[in-house]
Amino acid sequence: MLYRENGQFKTSYRADQQIFPILQDRLAILALAAITLVGVPLFASDYLFRAILIPFAILALAALGLNILVGYCGQISLGTGAFMAVGAYAAYNFVVRVPGMPLLAALLLGGLCATAIGVAFGIPSLRIRGLYLAVATLAAQFFVEWAFLRIKWLTNDSTSGSVTVGALSVFGIPLDTPASRYLLCMALLVLFALLAKNLVRGHIGREWMAIRDMDVAAAVIGIRPVYAKLTAFAISSFIVGVAGALWAFVHLGSWEPAAFGIERSFQLLFMIIIGGLGSIMGSFLGAAFITIVPIVLNRTLPLFGNAFGVHVDTALVSHFESMLFGALIVFFLIVEPHGLARLWSTAKEKLRLWPFPH
Repeated sequence: MLYRENGQFKTSYRADQQIFPILQDRLAILALAAITLVGVPLFASDYLFRAILIPFAILALAALGLNILVGYCGQISLGTGAFMAVGAYAAYNFVVRVPGMPLLAALLLGGLCATAIGVAFGIPSLRIRGLYLAVATLAAQFFVEWAFLRIKWLTNDSTSGSVTVGALSVFGIPLDTPASRYLLCMALLVLFALLAKNLVRGHIGREWMAIRDMDVAAAVIGIRPVYAKLTAFAISSFIVGVAGALWAFVHLGSWEPAAFGIERSFQLLFMIIIGGLGSIMGSFLGAAFITIVPIVLNRTLPLFGNAFGVHVDTALVSHFESMLFGALIVFFLIVEPHGLARLWSTAKEKLRLWPFPH
């Protein structure tokens, strides 16, 4: 609204212009939560739960933890799969060695063990950065894989490192259906997403972003780099460790160290690059993209090849998937460094004004 004051036109914003967008966002979040927690379990099939929804929820949780470290604090990590493995095997040891250990307690304790390992390997970040830090975290990946293959006590004396968990239950409720396991994963995802959202909005999140932008300037204005970096490693490793335990217990049921290999670390890094660095929404979008695209390619490429008389086998689909992800990473790094989250934000703003842009 324009008004004139002292011969000049000025803009006045009404309260409803500021309140309505906030109410719209909150209503959209409530509607999405209702659809996710109520609508999806009623109508989704078992295949949809096992192939898409449960992997998406767990990988989104792991991407959320990695995004705190890489996107908000600027500390490059290539050892995320190792911290997932620590969370998975630590939770397994708590279950098999402590009689009557509740599942949720085992998941959280596995996250705490991953926190300890993450802080231990995060200490070098106090002195090094960039490529050197990436190599240091990559060392964690190889060390953890070696430990779970060679130290038999960690795998309950399994010769190959392969372990299996039995029936799962939470508060006496058996998790014997895909829908119940999906609800557990989504509940933990929503809980940790709210926790991360509040952290990045508070003073600790501002410290992380100051360290990310310029750590020397952050130290000059009174921010402690040691505290900021180690808390980022600790919180990130905790969330990733819980995600690793969920991936092992809820999704796989039986696993070995190869399930958390370096490919998993790169996959999570691709998620936050494509989804958007330094964005909670980017973790969700990246996880959804990485989860859905391989399934779509496996379904559509053979049909597309048959239409032109070309045989498309599984190996070709896998190669095309790797090429697509590589091309998308280069595209987003050059054209839109903030990933799908920025594209979503731009589209939302345009739809909010459409069809009256003024």
